[in-house]
Amino acid sequence: MTTPTPSKLAMVPFVSVDNMMQIVNSIGLENMLTELAAYIEDDFKRWELFDKTPRVAAHSAEGVIELMPTSDGEVYGFKYVNGHPKNQQQGFQTVTAFGVLADVSNGYPLLLSEMTILTALRTAATSALVAKYLAPTAANTMAMIGNGAQCEFQALAFKCICGVETVRLYDIDQNATAKAARNLTNQGIKAVSCCSSQEAISGAQIITTCTADKQLATILTDNMVGSGTHINAIGGDCPGKTELHRDILLRSEIFVEYPPQTRIEGEIQQLDNDHEVTEIWKVMTGALKGRRSDTQITLFDSVGFAIEDFSALRYIHDQLSRTGCYVDLDLIADPDDPRDLFGMVLRPQN
Repeated sequence: MTTPTPSKLAMVPFVSVDNMMQIVNSIGLENMLTELAAYIEDDFKRWELFDKTPRVAAHSAEGVIELMPTSDGEVYGFKYVNGHPKNQQQGFQTVTAFGVLADVSNGYPLLLSEMTILTALRTAATSALVAKYLAPTAANTMAMIGNGAQCEFQALAFKCICGVETVRLYDIDQNATAKAARNLTNQGIKAVSCCSSQEAISGAQIITTCTADKQLATILTDNMVGSGTHINAIGGDCPGKTELHRDILLRSEIFVEYPPQTRIEGEIQQLDNDHEVTEIWKVMTGALKGRRSDTQITLFDSVGFAIEDFSALRYIHDQLSRTGCYVDLDLIADPDDPRDLFGMVLRPQN
């Protein structure tokens, strides 16, 4: 007995982890980061079209599981993502994710994709895109504090989008720093391994903090940050998890994605709810200025927002015909008569 083949309309493109790696290597990592940043910038410039809500989070002592939904009125997207800092001690990823795009007009999925790799790519692309607006002119050295899974993506995004030539690496785990330095060999960027945060930030115009511990930590103290620095703070991304001393925030011009979410999860959870922050989309549209002087300290308090994931999924969907790196999934029921789902179940018996 042969089971009928589902119709093409019922098939949903699925980008697996292996497919995503093929896409990255087919397009080229730096080309992909640059193209992805362009998609994110385009969507930030039409920010007001999107549905926006803080992500739906289920917190536990071990970590968090979140859903991140949004829609531009024509396409709907969401990401499922976790954050479990202790996972790496057990050989698991700290962050895993998958995402979906769907057609608003009929609710049918357009794409199902892995997003563990894609989240690292979109986070790096977003960081470098924002730095293009906020970093000091001709900045060429970045300190990277926290050398885990995000590190190399961040370094190469800042290289290809912002022109960073040197990345100074520090992690409390020397093996992580060694891993990052090894991976960045022959990538066209100078990687310098450092023994402390203080050493790492020496001579850096940009500081990226990306640590994993779920705690109120102080990775940077106030005296470590000089005038004119741009801080890309991406490690604080849930309640009770920060990286910067509060006094740094009080000296900085703070830029965020979506304030209602960032006030819950970002560095600014340390501040009063009425503390003034600037939404980065307004800088990208030209409504507000970003960096205004050579001495200004700019801080991107990044927690990741659903529109960035929407942009990343939209980008991957547009690359399917370009790369052919996907498989079709039989995900949608396709009865001959939309009212006869029961009859479809009985089809294999006929």
